[in-house]
Amino acid sequence: MLIEQITDKTEKETISRQILEALPDWFGIPEAREEYISDSREQIMLAAKENERALGFICLKETGKETVELAVMGVLKEHHRQGIGKSLFNSAKEIAAGKGYSFMQVKTVQMGRYKEYDETNLFYISLGFKEFEVFPTLWDQCNPCQIYVMSLK
Repeated sequence: MLIEQITDKTEKETISRQILEALPDWFGIPEAREEYISDSREQIMLAAKENERALGFICLKETGKETVELAVMGVLKEHHRQGIGKSLFNSAKEIAAGKGYSFMQVKTVQMGRYKEYDETNLFYISLGFKEFEVFPTLWDQCNPCQIYVMSLK
């Protein structure tokens, strides 16, 4: 497996579409999925590839002078728990720190709402993210937004 930075906007869109459409348990709302796909064209993207096939990707977006957000991440379900997500994250963290960002944040659904998102929360915690704040209605009442943060210094 190879982690590579993707710079071509069309390739970014193709990879994000391929992966996100294959993950309906996490990206099942068409409007939200399309926004992630569209936004990926302008973000820093890294992809995990094997034999030129994308197995997963991660995108970063600047949210402030000192802060970058892990905007979206996906790994094909049949490749979960193989270290791909962690490798993508570690490479993205290195790039973010190299660009001078002090903090990284990520948003997900609050723990205790859905099994899939509980696994996502545990994954982010295992990477070193710390709970920051919950916004109960940022998305909607059924999906309270948990924000995690991490220092890059």
